[in-house]
Amino acid sequence: MKLGMRRAVRCAIETMIACLLCISLAHGQTPQAATAQKPLMAEDVFKNVQVLRGIPVKEFMEAMGFFSASTGLNCTDCHVTQSASDWQKYAVDTPLKETARRMIVMMDAINKADFGGERRVTCYTCHRGAESPEVVPSLTQQYGPPPPEDPDEVQILPSASQIPSADQILDKYIQALGGSQQLAKLTSFSAKGTYLGYDSDLEKVPVEVFAKAPNERATIVHLTYGISTTTYDGREGWVAMPSTLTPVPVLPLLGGDLEGAKVDALLFFPGELKQGLTNWRVGFPPASLDGHPALVVEGTTSGGARIKLYFDKESGLLVRQVRYTNTPVGSTPTHIEYSDYRSVAGVMMPFHWQVTWVDGQSTFQLTDVQPNVPVDASKFAKPAPPVQKPTP
Repeated sequence: MKLGMRRAVRCAIETMIACLLCISLAHGQTPQAATAQKPLMAEDVFKNVQVLRGIPVKEFMEAMGFFSASTGLNCTDCHVTQSASDWQKYAVDTPLKETARRMIVMMDAINKADFGGERRVTCYTCHRGAESPEVVPSLTQQYGPPPPEDPDEVQILPSASQIPSADQILDKYIQALGGSQQLAKLTSFSAKGTYLGYDSDLEKVPVEVFAKAPNERATIVHLTYGISTTTYDGREGWVAMPSTLTPVPVLPLLGGDLEGAKVDALLFFPGELKQGLTNWRVGFPPASLDGHPALVVEGTTSGGARIKLYFDKESGLLVRQVRYTNTPVGSTPTHIEYSDYRSVAGVMMPFHWQVTWVDGQSTFQLTDVQPNVPVDASKFAKPAPPVQKPTP
């Protein structure tokens, strides 16, 4: 995402959560109580929704991210400028919003008429990250070297007899980390390091990470205006953000966010990875990440999310995780890249990981890890509402 988009991204996040708060309070419910109810639909929360009706709020917001990725535009490019400071202004119609509505109708009609309703044509099909689709062929592209393939797009080959099995790839990964017996000895850790993201205004800030086997995890980011906390206790997860980012002090993780939290926590203690995911599949063509060949394995979470894991072909270490979120206008990818592996209590652990999705990018760099330390269960429980600090 372009740097100029980060304020608009923050505004979009605030918009979604502010709307959720308003609806929850209007019905006399806490956000947690609302999660057991039918998900709020876009038209229940946002004003002037005309085409993307009948979908949950989260899917609606992810569709906005899909538009941004497809066209290279940010929130205030399509909405009025005042929406950056007043979420109700997002309801104001603009020429680009009206064009987007017509394009969605056209896209749906093409998919229904020519592809049996299967989503084969999306905004990205024509726009490819540009505001206006190209109409004249490029001779430079036609006769120049082909662009590199996106490894996130790899699909299973018809014949994959030469590709190692999932068991072989995962066993090599476990051995590369130090072996199953050594992994079993690592039962917890606490870590310190730095975090960089749009919510930190692309400045490095302190971060703490706590983890406990088999699948508990907490991340605490010390932003300049308050603390942002994400926790997962093995079953449920939450995120707590300062009021600068959201008027809702604490929100539960749901759907794809919760499934992702499960996988992220499991990968801190991957000795049970084979059992943690099911329906393991191979047969993907070898990918290349930063010039290094990688083997791809796909597994399924208990909630049905498909997770692709990329392992360095030579070292056997995990270098990327990819997962997808479905929206009415297309699937949005999230990928996490792992690097800077170091030995912690005889176990190789990534000290650097970067999370990239259609709405932003966050980078973590650990500097100190303390293995097998006592970590109180409260670290992974629902976090307390953060205290807002004065903005410098």
